Amino acid sequence: MTLLKEWTKLLENQSQDTFEEFWKEYSDAEIKIYSDILSDPEKPMDGTLGELAAKYDVRPVIFMGFLDGVNDSIEEKNDLADWDEESQVHLKIVPETLFYNMLKADADHLYGLEQWNDVLGEEKIVEIVKEFKQSRTVRRESPKVGRNDPCPCGSGKKYKHCCGR
Repeated sequence: MTLLKEWTKLLENQSQDTFEEFWKEYSDAEIKIYSDILSDPEKPMDGTLGELAAKYDVRPVIFMGFLDGVNDSIEEKNDLADWDEESQVHLKIVPETLFYNMLKADADHLYGLEQWNDVLGEEKIVEIVKEFKQSRTVRRESPKVGRNDPCPCGSGKKYKHCCGR
């Protein structure tokens, strides 16, 4: 079984009894890995999946979870479907995209890391947070129809006596 399938199975098989322990293991691993990445974001992460998992003292399946999560925030996406512990990892993060995706994932344990101020600066962080919040705001395509306005269906009646009933 590939590590991605193993990761998916691990995620799907969490129960209320096991979720807290699993989440602690995974989030602690993420914090450790991202803290290292953010200490030198220009330096690519290179090595085999097994070597990198050992470097960060995490199980290979948990490291695969990290790779699955970070895949949308790197310069060149990886096809993780057939990866195992011998697969070669080369990651070059895009800090702005990574921060945005952490906001999107509601990963406050990650977007709250102190290193972000050194990597992006406070001004850029505020800009990305503003962009993220605007992306979640729902806006109408057309103005709202008032109850006494003509019905948009073209019947000639007031909206309240037609489609607004």
